[in-house]
Amino acid sequence: QVRLVESGGGLVQPGGSLKLSCVASGSTFGGSTMSWFRQAPGKEREFVAAITWFGDIFYNTDSVKGRFTLSRDRAKNTVYLQMGSLTPEDTAIYYCAIQLSQRDMVVNGHDYDYWGQGTQVTVSS
Repeated sequence: QVRLVESGGGLVQPGGSLKLSCVASGSTFGGSTMSWFRQAPGKEREFVAAITWFGDIFYNTDSVKGRFTLSRDRAKNTVYLQMGSLTPEDTAIYYCAIQLSQRDMVVNGHDYDYWGQGTQVTVSS
């Protein structure tokens, strides 16, 4: 059974940084796309960023605006989301998701096969 485990969330002051990690286990992940979504209280889930097996990266540029950097360690089945210049609007539960086989679309949650439990990110002074 595929399992995704996120870590790295927490409380950070505005302007601060956090690095989230997501480790995948339970299968082989060659050809997969791994992504981050987030959901703030009272809002719909939002795509944040995705990285394909071959290293193509997609960002939600409206939200991320160059502040977030996504990377992947294929040997460790791990994806990282480095977040900087955080604002209270970034407060949300951040979820890791995986497409076991790359699909045409990366921004829609229903195109993903498995999800993690989420990690809370709170940006507040």
